[in-house]
Amino acid sequence: MTLYIDYTTSAQFFSDVNNNLLVQKDPRNYINVLSTQQLNTLDNVSLLDIFLSAGNVVEPHYHQNAAELVYCISGAANVSFINPFTNRLHHYQITPGQVVNIPQGWWHWEIATADNTHLLAIFNAPIPEVILGSDILRLTPSEIWAYTYCLNESSVKNTLAPIQRSLFIGPPTGCHQPQGYQPYAPQAQGYQPVPQAQGYQPAPQAQCCQPYAPLPHPYHQQPYW
Repeated sequence: MTLYIDYTTSAQFFSDVNNNLLVQKDPRNYINVLSTQQLNTLDNVSLLDIFLSAGNVVEPHYHQNAAELVYCISGAANVSFINPFTNRLHHYQITPGQVVNIPQGWWHWEIATADNTHLLAIFNAPIPEVILGSDILRLTPSEIWAYTYCLNESSVKNTLAPIQRSLFIGPPTGCHQPQGYQPYAPQAQGYQPVPQAQGYQPAPQAQCCQPYAPLPHPYHQQPYW
């Protein structure tokens, strides 16, 4: 898509990305943004400037309007995605000068595996839109999760209760993970088939289960700006 820009009046040719904060977890984990909202002469390109310390993750998400090229400037990160055509889970460990390309609409996430990790995410859209995993989990009613996947509704509700807002960078401040927990695979290159549980036994449905209920409020797709 070609954008038609008026270069004669209010055209902008410079922006300081350091001043365009999108989200901040703490002083070492934050994301800056550059899109047509900040620089109106951009065509079909935008970027996120991502800073992470070891163990922090850009939460699982997808971009419904753009592909994403992740370039490592410093540090190291594990970039993971699910290929929807093969149902295979891919992991790629990247270090400075290396890239991973994530096609439009693919479910993915990035985990820093070293302190002072700096990633540049480049998009082929003037404003990259995003659907966050935290929003999917918290806005889908617990009875839908329970009914659809034959889960215990009370357990689902209790598990998801701490997710009260869009996260962007996880884990949340104050989260206590089990000791020795490894969020990323050491053999990062290539793909890992999504495992199927053997002898899966669904939880019994409660007789009073309601398979649907009206949503309290609509979900609006969220652009970066």
